[in-house]
Amino acid sequence: MQNEFLDRELLESLAPEVEANLVRHVAVAAEWQPHDYVPWDDGRNFEFLGGTDWEPAQSELSEVSKLALTVAVLVADNLPAYHRELAKYLRTGPWWRWVGRWTAEENRHEIMIRNYLMVTRAVDPIALERVRMEHMTLGFSRPGMHLIDVLAASAFEEAAAAVRHRNTAALSEDPIVVTIAERLAADDELHAIFFANLVSAALDQAPDQAVRAIADRVADFHVPVVHLQDGTNSDDLLAEAGIYDPSRQNELVFTPLLERWNIFGRTDFSEQGEKARAELDHLRP
Repeated sequence: MQNEFLDRELLESLAPEVEANLVRHVAVAAEWQPHDYVPWDDGRNFEFLGGTDWEPAQSELSEVSKLALTVAVLVADNLPAYHRELAKYLRTGPWWRWVGRWTAEENRHEIMIRNYLMVTRAVDPIALERVRMEHMTLGFSRPGMHLIDVLAASAFEEAAAAVRHRNTAALSEDPIVVTIAERLAADDELHAIFFANLVSAALDQAPDQAVRAIADRVADFHVPVVHLQDGTNSDDLLAEAGIYDPSRQNELVFTPLLERWNIFGRTDFSEQGEKARAELDHLRP
């Protein structure tokens, strides 16, 4: 049985890795502007300012694309809740700077998608605002976690988000939507790498604790769910549309990260770590 680290000890011992990865992330992350992705010439006033209110015929997107973008903007809108959950744990030194950077980058997603949807009149703005109010009122919260659990869960969540956006881009329905979805996916993939690198560092410092956290987070993983006003939910609709299918989660989300962490090739687990690794054996490539 290996010695266990307290979260405060890991916050301190992993801080140099956070700093190094933050420098790396800023260096490789593309600078982009949300306003560049919005066809502003398509915009016009709604009735409140003397224009014309939304009608279904104004939307030129398929139901699948509208669903994917609606879910994306609602998840992004819930950023205050996600920020709060990260900030509870990553609250010192370079950790806090990373939370700020991550929050700023995620906020650009909401700005870009919402502006696109409103300017192009792709969705009913009133219905979107109503479901946004409901979704944000419900908020997002996690049960209490230890530090490595938070890092592993975040790596899985970012990887899953990237899969969703890549599949939206693959619809190839509208060139601007493709460009937006690819931009979102690229950001989320970089975020997944950041969190995955910290999990790798945790595995080197506390192998048993880290693999236990990974196994637990795989066991209870689920993507954010948006409940829509017609009684449906994003889980079912996105799976049906081929945007995000939980039946492919193992293949597209878990196994690539387990390979990155060399979970099945490591030789530094004690009996407790081996027990956790055995729980992941169904994900062995």
